[in-house]
Order: sequence, then C-alpha cells, then structure tokens
Amino acid sequence: MDTALPRAAPDPAFLDRLRARFGERLHLTDAMLRQHGSNEAHFDVVLPDAVVFAHSTEDVVDLVNLCVAADVPIVPFGAGTSIEGNAVPVRGGVSVNLGEMNQIVAVNAEDFDCTVQAGCRREQLNEHLRDTGLFFPIDPGANATIGGMASTRASGTNAVRYGTMREAVLSLKVVTPDGRVVTTARRARKSAAGYDLTRLYVGSEGTLGIITEVTLRLHPIPETISSAVCGFDSLEGAITTVVQSIQAGVPLARVEILDDMQIRAVNAWSKLALPEVTTLFFEFHGSPGGVAEQVEMVGMLAAENGGGDFAWSNLPEERGRLWKARHEAYYAAVALRPGAVGWATDVCVPISRLPECITATKADLATCSVPATILGHVGDGNFHVIFAMDPQSKADLAEVEGVNARLVARALAMDGTCTGEHGIGIGKQHWLVEELGDAVDVMRTLKRALDPKDLFNPGKIFSL
Repeated sequence: MDTALPRAAPDPAFLDRLRARFGERLHLTDAMLRQHGSNEAHFDVVLPDAVVFAHSTEDVVDLVNLCVAADVPIVPFGAGTSIEGNAVPVRGGVSVNLGEMNQIVAVNAEDFDCTVQAGCRREQLNEHLRDTGLFFPIDPGANATIGGMASTRASGTNAVRYGTMREAVLSLKVVTPDGRVVTTARRARKSAAGYDLTRLYVGSEGTLGIITEVTLRLHPIPETISSAVCGFDSLEGAITTVVQSIQAGVPLARVEILDDMQIRAVNAWSKLALPEVTTLFFEFHGSPGGVAEQVEMVGMLAAENGGGDFAWSNLPEERGRLWKARHEAYYAAVALRPGAVGWATDVCVPISRLPECITATKADLATCSVPATILGHVGDGNFHVIFAMDPQSKADLAEVEGVNARLVARALAMDGTCTGEHGIGIGKQHWLVEELGDAVDVMRTLKRALDPKDLFNPGKIFSL
C-alpha cells in the first residue's frame, strides 16, 4: 500500500554521526526514504529514518558499529525487487543500500567460480562472463543483486537443472552484528570444516549479518540452447507432461507453466499473440544431439497429454523476447486490473503431488472474484498465484487471504513448503511456524546469539 506509516523523528545526534562518516552518501529526502520503504507487493510503506549508500565492506562495518552503539535497526537493501517485504524497515532505522557495491572482484574461469560484491546485478555478471564461456544460471526474473538473491535463497526459471542459490553459493563475506567480518568458507568445492556457515547465512534475509561479497559456482555456456512454447488442451495435461519428463530423466534447463489467464495477461503486456490456453515454456541445453533427444522425448509426452505443436525460438533475440515476457509476467498479471497491487503466493510441493496441488488451486480460483493467474517453475514443484487486488478494498484482502491460506495448507499437507524462493519476510511468518514447528525456536536461539539487540532487519522471518 502507498501510505507510509508514521513514526517518531530520528535522533539528530545519531544523524550527525552518520553525516560525519558518510557525507553525501547519507540521504534523508522523502523520495529516497520512500524508495527504500516501499516494496513490489501489497505491504504498507514503512519509511526508514535514513538511507546510507555503502561502497565497501569497511563502510558496512562502520555503519553497523554506529547503529549498534545507538540501538538503531539496520536493514540491507539491494535492488528492491523482493516481494515478501523482505527489505521493508518495519521498525525504522537505517536502510543500507548495497547497490553501488557492484564490483566483480575475481573470475576464476579454470575453477568455474567467481567472487562479486553484494550489489552486483545478475545481468551485469553474465555480461562480464560472456567471453569466458561461462555463465551464472540462477535467474529469478528480476535483475536482482547477487547479495539479495543469496539473502532470500532465490532460484527461478533455471532451478530445475542448475539448482538454487543454496547450491550456487560457495562462500560469503559477512559483517556480523558485533562488527566483525567473517568469511564463511574457502573456494574448495567441498569441505567438512565445522558448521556450514555459508548455508546459515543464505536465506537469512539480513537478520543474522549483512552479506558484502559472494563467491559463486559458474557453469559452461551450453553448446546448443533451444526454446519452445507449447499450448495444451488442459491444465492437467501440461502438468502431467512436466512430471513425466522429469521422471523420464529429461534434463530440462527450464520449464515454466502459464495458465490461460496468465497468457492473456502476457499477450496484453508484452504484445505477443500466443493462444490463450495453458502453456509450457521450455528451454533445452546441451550438445546438438542431446538437445534433439530431449526435444523428441518431451514432444512425444506433450502430444500424449493434449499438447499442440512446439513453436520454436532458436535465435538469441527470439529467446530473449520470449523469456523477457515470462520474467515480466508478475507485472502483466497485476496490470489485468488498473490501479491494482499484487499478491504473489509461492508454494512448492514434491513433484509427484504437483498435478493435484495446481488443479485444486485452479478450481479454488474459479470462485474467486479477484483476478488471478497461475505461473511457476513446475520442473521443481514451485508455482505462484498472482492476485491483482484493489489496494483500497478490505473485501479483496480478506478474499485473497482466504484463498492463500487454503493454498498453503494444501501444500503443507503434501509435505511441501509455504515458500519455494521468495523467503518469509513479513507475510509468511505464521506459516513458517506451521511448517517447521519447534525448529523455529532453534532459529530464534541462533538469532538471539548472533544479534542479541535484534537490530539486524528486525521483524522479518519471525518475531523475537
């Protein structure tokens, strides 16, 4: 919502200390505060007291020390593309913008890894890597920062083949609440040296430390890349095709589902002319012969399940246009209703339960008065419903909350999760308890041990 919640003015003496250290990189204007207090979804705008742009790990250390000494919350901010309110400063304080910490520190092509500052964008990294024959495959759609992707354990369209940020991150440099700089691992591909601190910080949403550098696993650019779309007679047929392809061992690089409503939205937003039926977007990677075998197998399965002919996009510019349309599907769905705000769900279930979960959800949406679409990374069991809500309507909010509650309960009953990739943030805290029970108390113990003052992105994931 676009109404900033009121809060007491910040301490002038604290702001003077920030100004003395950071000069013009301290921002207090309403426009800058609003940018850092807003989000992509339906949550209220909450303004920080100040915004500081960091340029180095040393900047972050100094800012952390100043904030902790003054008992002021500190909230890391990357590109602002998260949709669970992950970077909204719900208790005020300082938003530290890491977007100008965007250097590519090292590329070790012979070792298939690289190290970047947290504010490096994924598209920037892949542009830099192009001449090495390598690429970074994690693709959440938005041109997010690498630090933000690590903080939310992001994944996206390539996860079915290349995994998520959990698999992609080899090591992190993190500033802790007591002002120390910790490197969580070396570049070796495996290690049994103590606790796995890398995995602890990946997905912690800035609540345990602020990530300033990330070492990433890279992959060779495939010899052949081929993309296709295929429309289906039914939602069930499309999902079954995906499940059967995975079970047959086809190494799909990407497979995305868009239901008929989502295709209608994409056509209007991206000026496409796809048939308005449930559609799968495929991408195949490998050698020419390997891709041909993958295409043959998936084409056969699709035909058996009511799929039409494959429409191919083999040229880079054609593939780029196709996947750009998929990446903008969230905005396309929200645009179905002028003036709407979005609410995106994010469940993930075991692949064998996916047909049951999506078809039950589609049936539930048939009785919902709020415009809604289905899309998702169905190759790993993850899908989203995007609602286009009237931001002034309490009835819309109540109806969407009800549909979302039934969806998450359905996923949990199937041994799934309330969030496949967006994180917990503000919106899923009670569902985290439903999902993991006493394990959340262990998380709270870790939070108290590492951040005893509860100043690092407080109010996210759970409340202490």
